[in-house]
Amino acid sequence: MQASSDLSLLTLLIDASIPVQLVMLILLGISILSWTYIFSKRAALKRANDQTRRFEDDFWAGGDLSVLQQAIATRRSEHGALARIFDAGMTEFIKARRSNGGGDAMLDGPRRAMRATYQREMDSLESHLNFLASAGSVSPYIGLLGTVWGIMHAFMGLSSMQQATLAAVAPGIAEALIATAIGLFAAIPAVVAYNRYTNEIDRLSIRFDSFIDEFLNILQRQVR
Repeated sequence: MQASSDLSLLTLLIDASIPVQLVMLILLGISILSWTYIFSKRAALKRANDQTRRFEDDFWAGGDLSVLQQAIATRRSEHGALARIFDAGMTEFIKARRSNGGGDAMLDGPRRAMRATYQREMDSLESHLNFLASAGSVSPYIGLLGTVWGIMHAFMGLSSMQQATLAAVAPGIAEALIATAIGLFAAIPAVVAYNRYTNEIDRLSIRFDSFIDEFLNILQRQVR
């Protein structure tokens, strides 16, 4: 559609009624925030997967766990979530061993420390996912609200005309439908990203859970 046409996209946006323009601005803001979180979360999850893979390689290489723990403790932010979970558990285990603890009771502290760190890391990974879920579910309805208002406004304008024609009602209906289109444009990427990132976070969660159980088994063999 040419820009000079009466039904060009720019013309429809400019000539839209104030409520419809307000709906469009809200949807535009939701879309911008959604894409911001989509890109930032994509980078965060890629970094988390890479850091988890590197730590697993280091951990299962068979080196001294105390040396690995010291290396992680100096630069915790660079080693990732799983490394911080390991660091929390290893730190508590060392404290319990120095306090002359014995038996399975020595594992209670490391278990609680790793679970607490695990929960904090999962909360961090899941940040902003609620916004994507809300954007995906709410945006179409916001767009529909703009569409209903625009169509109602267009038909109300026909009441002052002696002869209603398609040319007279088309611009109002077209501007109203744009609100629905913008709502879908904001909702679809948010839903796709939410589903994909939730699946990736679930896979990371399973890896973290499995590591905690395996690491506790290793510590249990050391206290026997």
